[in-house]
Amino acid sequence: MPLEAWYMDSSDEDQRLPHKLSPNQPVSLDELKKIGVLHWKLNADMYENDPELEKIRKDQGYSFSDVITIQKETLPNYEEKLKMFFEEHLHLDDEIRYILDGQAYFDVRSVCNRWIRIAMGKGDLITLPAGIYHRFTLDQTNYTKAMRLFVGEPVWKAYNRPADDFEKRQQYVASLQCS
Repeated sequence: MPLEAWYMDSSDEDQRLPHKLSPNQPVSLDELKKIGVLHWKLNADMYENDPELEKIRKDQGYSFSDVITIQKETLPNYEEKLKMFFEEHLHLDDEIRYILDGQAYFDVRSVCNRWIRIAMGKGDLITLPAGIYHRFTLDQTNYTKAMRLFVGEPVWKAYNRPADDFEKRQQYVASLQCS
């Protein structure tokens, strides 16, 4: 199944709902690429020995990885962590996530200040560029297993919005045009 993304409504209902506009306003992979979001569809059943994943890791310099399972039974402080993941923030490094099982959403804020929701499923690998405002949440299944990839040593620092003074944010914004 191809990656699906759309502009979000402004409802304050449960963050795990799709939040599609009516009528829906889809966002294409080309549009995501224009804001620096990269996507690959891989076979998550063979992630431990996948030559395609190894090639991407080598080409992109993803030298470190770990796996996290996000569900109430396995993640300590589950509710607190979900709230933290859903706070709008940015990183000074790319954020790379590969969904090995389950489903989740990444929301990215366009340069034009609109939320785009990206529905991630098993086999989806995305890279969010350094400096992009984003957030993460589960969908109504309340479960995902994801590989986190990093260039070099893992950096876990998130900067909640507003964080516009960071050079990475300014570089990111300067690289795009609102259309």
